[in-house]
Amino acid sequence: MTVLKQKKDQKADQQTIVKVENLKKYFPIKGGILKRTIGHVKAVDDVSFEIKKGETLGVVGESGSGKSTLGRMILRLLEPTEGKIVFEDQDITHLSNRKMRSLRKDMQIVFQDPFASLNSKMSIREIIEEPLLVQTSMSKKERQEKVVSLLEKVGLQPDDRVKYPHEFSGGQRQRISIARALAINPKFIIGDEPVSALDVSIQAQVLNLMKDLQDEFDLTYLFISHDLSVVRHISDRVAVMYLGRIVELASKKEIYENPLHPYTQALLSSIPTTDIDRKKEKITLSGDLPSPSNPPSGCAFRTRCPLVHERCAEERPEFNDMGEGHFVACHLFDKPSIRDEEVKQEKDMH
Repeated sequence: MTVLKQKKDQKADQQTIVKVENLKKYFPIKGGILKRTIGHVKAVDDVSFEIKKGETLGVVGESGSGKSTLGRMILRLLEPTEGKIVFEDQDITHLSNRKMRSLRKDMQIVFQDPFASLNSKMSIREIIEEPLLVQTSMSKKERQEKVVSLLEKVGLQPDDRVKYPHEFSGGQRQRISIARALAINPKFIIGDEPVSALDVSIQAQVLNLMKDLQDEFDLTYLFISHDLSVVRHISDRVAVMYLGRIVELASKKEIYENPLHPYTQALLSSIPTTDIDRKKEKITLSGDLPSPSNPPSGCAFRTRCPLVHERCAEERPEFNDMGEGHFVACHLFDKPSIRDEEVKQEKDMH
């Protein structure tokens, strides 16, 4: 048995560390003199999935699809409107702030902009040491040793601890953010577009660092990005979001080699390629992303879908299991599907 197959088998047997059930986040829209609620922005609209211990689930979609809101809800940085969040078999949906505080050491986040997420008035030592002061009873010497060790883990020098964020490049600041997230030995880390603000060459370095640290510290990642090529590099499975809903979820191989949903196919067709022998037909979507305050009826993607059908406006598609853990929400794959209906109509005509 190869090492790669052993790793895959181990992941298949591993327990679920995060489980999300029918999660929703609606932001109220206020209007009028009395500022009454006149509508809602449906940022996340009925999302369910699981993350296995030790894996990386990539979440991809256009800006405004609800990716970041989803990540913040899982960490309870935003309160869900409806649904359930389970972390290591514990329902944390309605835990008090006091009880959540003890769980913070197991759940961390790396933000998109490292300069904005690092306190410019604190030294690097103080930034990395802060969670140790809050969550542990380490002595001053132990904390200092931990800071030095973490800086070395992320590819920085021990002397860097006396410097300040403005003295570092964007890639180095993101390494500091990762060191801070690792300080209290978390089990689960959300990367909210952690490399989108970096140059392409630096992106690869940070992604490789995150993969190495995942193996070393047995980490589980939820990796949020709008860049499909970045998600492909780091993820084990990929969830594709559109207008607050997951429209397709599958292994990385299935998503990139056998995409089923028309939206996933359109996203993949837009990835630049240097392979001149492998020509791809560019799928151009019509129109803009609809407003989450007034999403289309039925299938949210129907207003831009090249394969739209009458049924798409009437019914919201089910999230169907196509086998081997490949899920898709599209009437093309319902039972009976749109294709079945069209074949039946053709037979009736003849």
